[in-house]
Amino acid sequence: MTAPVAAAPAPGVSGFGPGAPMVEVEGCTRWFGDVVAVSEVSFSLPAGVTALLGPNGAGKSTLLRLLCGLVAPARGTVRVLGRDPRTDLLVKGLIGLVPQQETVFDRLTALEFVEMCALLRGVEDPRAAAEHALSIVELDPGDTRWLPTYSRGMRQRVKVAQAIVHRPQVLVLDEPLTGLDPRQRRHMTDLFHALGRDGLCVIVSSHVLEEVERFGSNVLVIVQGRLAAEGDFRAIRDLMDDRPHRIRLRTDQPHALSGALLADGTIVGLDVVGSDTVIVETTRVSELRVGVTKVAADLDVHLWEVVPLDDDLDSVFRYLVGR
Repeated sequence: MTAPVAAAPAPGVSGFGPGAPMVEVEGCTRWFGDVVAVSEVSFSLPAGVTALLGPNGAGKSTLLRLLCGLVAPARGTVRVLGRDPRTDLLVKGLIGLVPQQETVFDRLTALEFVEMCALLRGVEDPRAAAEHALSIVELDPGDTRWLPTYSRGMRQRVKVAQAIVHRPQVLVLDEPLTGLDPRQRRHMTDLFHALGRDGLCVIVSSHVLEEVERFGSNVLVIVQGRLAAEGDFRAIRDLMDDRPHRIRLRTDQPHALSGALLADGTIVGLDVVGSDTVIVETTRVSELRVGVTKVAADLDVHLWEVVPLDDDLDSVFRYLVGR
């Protein structure tokens, strides 16, 4: 992977020293008309990668806009590098944003667009900086096609390039992996981690649990505008371990397979669906995943699929909201 853009020093940012939280949110609330988008949210973030996890409409984008100073909190405070991103131009210049929207693209090449962003940020030698940023996200700076002709995944990578071209200290990414193929997703995830190791505070929002697992263990879970949980991702997932998990098994003999699992105590409930599917409930997920293939082999039945049905984001949210 191409060497990432290292964090730039922050001369002139007073009140911020080594070891201090890079992002601090205290009692933050924001509403639009009668809709409360963010309600009494508080947290602080160090350098490294933090995943902001939440379903569509949970308030993730509003919270990220608050961090970037694009909107002001109705109540509470937001501090980035010890300063107010809404009013402090110096701090604004140390934030990189990958928005979810794509309305900024026009009849420009990727190099022209990223170079323009570098120029607006006051980067020395914007052309060289743009070429380097594009190479980091595996795009050709010499590509002469206009941005609207790019695939969605390529446009996503251009957005990441413009967010890092000025060497920010805080990088905010709103659903940055949308439209990327699996290899590109892995590359971007590795890039985010490399930037975090270089001292950036990287905040990545997603509603996909699998993505969050790859981003790292530090997670903020936002549900209906409120911070429902924070901390190590594995600990948050472990909150679900006191209730049965639902798993779909596809087999040519659903009754025989589920009956054997029920007899040995691996499952606590089942529902046969159609001629080849059974939904089982278990509190022994690891044991089921290991043992179901052996049971199928002993019974001489075909096992085509083992898919968790509630090992997903919505299930975590239902648990957190219902506690």
